[in-house]
Amino acid sequence: MISRPIPTSDEQIPVIGLGTYSVFDVESTADEIAARKSIVDMLVAEGGSVIDTSPMYRRSEKVVGDIVKASNNRDALFLATKVWIDGREAGIAQMQQSANLMQTEVIDLMQVHNLRDTDVHMRTIRDWQEQGRIRYSGLTHYRADALSSLEAAMKKTQPDFIQINYSLGEREADQRLLPLAADMGIAVIINRPYQSGALFGAVRGHDLPEWAASFADSWGQFFLKYIISHRAVTCVIPATSKAHHMRDNLAAGFGKLPDSATRNRMVEFTANL
Repeated sequence: MISRPIPTSDEQIPVIGLGTYSVFDVESTADEIAARKSIVDMLVAEGGSVIDTSPMYRRSEKVVGDIVKASNNRDALFLATKVWIDGREAGIAQMQQSANLMQTEVIDLMQVHNLRDTDVHMRTIRDWQEQGRIRYSGLTHYRADALSSLEAAMKKTQPDFIQINYSLGEREADQRLLPLAADMGIAVIINRPYQSGALFGAVRGHDLPEWAASFADSWGQFFLKYIISHRAVTCVIPATSKAHHMRDNLAAGFGKLPDSATRNRMVEFTANL
């Protein structure tokens, strides 16, 4: 799989990861864990590693932890979660609970979720980085109208990562955020790659254009390759619990990527649907 360097360390991470919003919010029954373990096993087998979750996603952190325990593959995974609460002590308690639920002593990436109490939590994250309990720091949001606030927070706190929405249907980050991240040496994780399914709705009934056949075998790969072909993007995290969707998502991490002219053509094609 194609990989990209984390600018602050040069550690390489694969471009296709796994989101857990909604789809990992299940009871930890044997069948539910086995179904999601197969998704994670597929991710690792194809060279992926990034799993992104959050306390906001209810039971998802525990499910990730159950899978880590069942798979015994913690070293193959890059576990990212978030802090989403107000106050220093509450943040510390939540971050410790996340580590406990995910059954890991070290969290690879701790992100301040939706910029909630950013300054307070970033101080704790920096302390935990020095202690070796967190490897990387991050800031997240999922709405275009928050990009200006995120830009200010990036400049103030200089995180290792940001996580933002970006897709063929939501390209606002092209204007300032993605160039700024590249200039500042900040890794970028992309959420909402399918615009919450709206992109699939837009192409329903349409065949993949012939000019896309050299780099994509499906609409999902078409959408994901647009994202990872941006020079500032480090990883994209489509969420799924279905094996056939996971196989298709992972395939986007291999092979040819669209060049600048093709990316423009993809934008024009999608806009005209």
